[in-house]
Amino acid sequence: MAFGRGRGNKRTSTSSYASTITMVIFVALCIFGVWMLSSNSVIPPQITQGSTRTAVAETERSDVSVSSNGNDEPEPTKQESDEQPPFEDNPGKLPDDAVKSEDEQRKSAKEKSETTSSTTQKQETQQHDDKLSEEKEKDNGKEKETVQENEEGQMKKVVKEFEKEQKQQRDEDAGTQPKGTQGQEQGQGKELTDVEQGNKQGQDVEQGAKQGQEQDSNTDVTFTDATKQEQPMETGQGDTSENSKNEENGQTEEQNSGNEETGQQNEEKTAVSEENGKEEKSMKEENGQQEEHTTAEDEGGNKEEESTSKDENTEQQEERKDEKRHEGSEASGFGSGIPKESAESQKSWKSQATESKDEKQRQTSESNTVESIMDGNAWVLCNATAGTDYIPCLDNEEAIMKLRSRRHFEHRERHCPEDPPTCLVPLPEGYKESIKWPESRDKIWYHNVPHTKLAEVKGHQNWVKVTGEFLTFPGGGTQFIHGALHYIDFLQQSLKNIAWGKRTRVILDVGCGVASFGGFLFERDVIAMSLAPKDEHEAQVQFALERKIPAISAVMGSKRLPFPSRVFDLIHCARCRVPWHNEGGMLLLELNRMLRPGGYFVWSATPVYQKLEEDVQIWKEMSALTKSLCWELVTINKDKLNGVGAAIYQKPVTNECYEKRKHNKPPLCKNNDDANAAWYVPLQACMHKVPTNVVERGNKWPVNWPRRLQTPPYWLNSSQMGIYGKPAPRDFTTDYEHWKHVVSKVYMNEIGISWSNVRNVMDMRAVYGGFAAALKDLQVWVMNVVNINSPDTLPIIYERGLFGIYHDWCESFSTYPRSYDLLHADHLFSKLRTRCNLVPVMAEVDRIVRPGGKLIVRDESNVIREVENMLKSLHWDVHLTFSKHQEGILSAQKGFWRPETSQ
Repeated sequence: MAFGRGRGNKRTSTSSYASTITMVIFVALCIFGVWMLSSNSVIPPQITQGSTRTAVAETERSDVSVSSNGNDEPEPTKQESDEQPPFEDNPGKLPDDAVKSEDEQRKSAKEKSETTSSTTQKQETQQHDDKLSEEKEKDNGKEKETVQENEEGQMKKVVKEFEKEQKQQRDEDAGTQPKGTQGQEQGQGKELTDVEQGNKQGQDVEQGAKQGQEQDSNTDVTFTDATKQEQPMETGQGDTSENSKNEENGQTEEQNSGNEETGQQNEEKTAVSEENGKEEKSMKEENGQQEEHTTAEDEGGNKEEESTSKDENTEQQEERKDEKRHEGSEASGFGSGIPKESAESQKSWKSQATESKDEKQRQTSESNTVESIMDGNAWVLCNATAGTDYIPCLDNEEAIMKLRSRRHFEHRERHCPEDPPTCLVPLPEGYKESIKWPESRDKIWYHNVPHTKLAEVKGHQNWVKVTGEFLTFPGGGTQFIHGALHYIDFLQQSLKNIAWGKRTRVILDVGCGVASFGGFLFERDVIAMSLAPKDEHEAQVQFALERKIPAISAVMGSKRLPFPSRVFDLIHCARCRVPWHNEGGMLLLELNRMLRPGGYFVWSATPVYQKLEEDVQIWKEMSALTKSLCWELVTINKDKLNGVGAAIYQKPVTNECYEKRKHNKPPLCKNNDDANAAWYVPLQACMHKVPTNVVERGNKWPVNWPRRLQTPPYWLNSSQMGIYGKPAPRDFTTDYEHWKHVVSKVYMNEIGISWSNVRNVMDMRAVYGGFAAALKDLQVWVMNVVNINSPDTLPIIYERGLFGIYHDWCESFSTYPRSYDLLHADHLFSKLRTRCNLVPVMAEVDRIVRPGGKLIVRDESNVIREVENMLKSLHWDVHLTFSKHQEGILSAQKGFWRPETSQ
């Protein structure tokens, strides 16, 4: 028994045990040192000494963990740890009767204290590393999300652009200008201070943050498969930002929770009862630091929320002011970035009382009609004699039959049905998508315009020929069999001052045939408004449009052409079959009205170079007439290659000749005769004087092209108010800058339009022609339509080197079906609703646009929805609709669908 042992033996045993313990501690210290040296050899140099000790402790702890759980035994509980605490410096078991001395205990406690400190430092480092790892994983996740979002982000950019434009408009209406416009409009050239820039950036951030919160009945976004779009957006950027913050907070809480669990497990493995207090104190200090950090973040977040709240209050006040300011006025344009049309600029519009006279009845009729077509069953094919070439206002057989006379080609003029048609024009059998420009200038698909009569009659003059499945155009004409380009150069050589593409930019080609002359003028940077009647020269204008050359169906008959006065730089007639000398020169006087003072009239016809009796007589009468008009015969030249001649006349720039005439024939028009009035206005055999006031339009020649495109006309003065309320020259410039921004930022990339397939473009509601001007560098031409009940800005469009026409969209347009690749309607339909039913207008849009053609609509939100429903009933592919703040945009594409039933 142990009690029977002697004292000497006990001393010997104690000394032996002490030696053994000393030796074990020495070995443990050596192992500890080796571990430190080996750990230092692999730890990166940037890690501090404290973190080195932490890494060593972590390594030892991992070894202990592996050794303790290597046999799949459960980890000891806290009670078990209190009864049998492990020794980290010696994984082996000591004898049961081993006893440590007090010095050794103090030394062991000191070592354990260091180990505990290392463990605490390790936990801090581990938390830091975990945060870095999680942030890195989050960044990687964000990068992946970014890649996915980029596929959808292009379409969302259009939303941001429109919100930016809307904010600019609110700022301008509130009297605060963005930085760029301040510099332009105030002319001060000063930059914003850092504080102002910060405020602007805060407002932009706040606006993005509020986007999701504002997505209610005022916001409606629809993206379809055609351009990789999304379903209607319920949340916006603001929600995304908040979710991101919540995710970060959640990750921090999870990390803290994980660290606490790790600390508890380490506590169970390493602590004795007297060390638990130290570790708990250390953990409390860590948690206290984390709480302080979290509190600091919360305080920062509160400051941000306060700043955001202030910004929100400011914006709400601005919006309330904006709503009060715009109460009772019409929207000027979705995100237009320019002020609304001023009251003074709308004096030519009817009053609200006049427009609202029968509004209830019209709305009821329109509502019933729209509802009836939503299922697509109400659409039927037109049952007109013209078939696939139906032009409602030119093929109104009932009205033509009632005409009393056709002497002045009245039957070729416009006679629109009282009730605009809502039927759809059928497609020619075998119709294909049209050939792209410039290849289309030389050939088109035969089945798209299946007419051969013109090829039979004019084939020998190189107008058009049938070549297999194509109709080919050698580029000739009656007066230029050997090609239009040679003829164009012949005219330039005849009169150097013509200066194609510089002085001469916009011309009118009367009796254009298939428009080869205008088609080749594009190579000289000249645009030609080509016109010809719908007559026995079967589909000549339709050939021109299918070739992607601008043309309209019109005739010089009993009414003025729908163009302003004094706008064309040159007017051309090559065997145009117009009797200029008849009726007192009434038709030539119409040319005089439209020709710019100092402009040229080129007449290439047989009376110029042939000596037949009829030709001689016509030449004699033309010579007397042009002399009485005070036109100067500048030159007569003959083209030897084509065997034709051309006489070139010039209109005077003063009234001196008019005042010296011996005979007042033709007479001067009355002073109250408006030369610009051109919508269904009968012709008169009178002559308008040349403007003499230096600030009057027509007194000076425009600056050369292309400078004239962006130069405000000299006759726009600052005392004159523009359409959008600014002084007219600044209004002009602002409109141009606005449309350049919209076209470059939105239309080019964001609405699913491949511009390589676009050539024939129409702006259905042009103002200054800014949209067309913004497309200058593209291979397109734009027909600018100025509505008859809008301010008359068409002369401005011509002055800047573009062209256009007057029209009333409550009637059909004078063009063939399937004429245009793209229609653009900026706040057109909302203005039309008060005057006419939108269903016939949409039927007209469907008639004009080619299969595969596009439509862009910017308008009020309720109008956008109505147009979208009608387009869907027409089986159009609606690519994009977006609405916010009662404004919206729509992009759609026409398909090949036609109804099966006819009228």
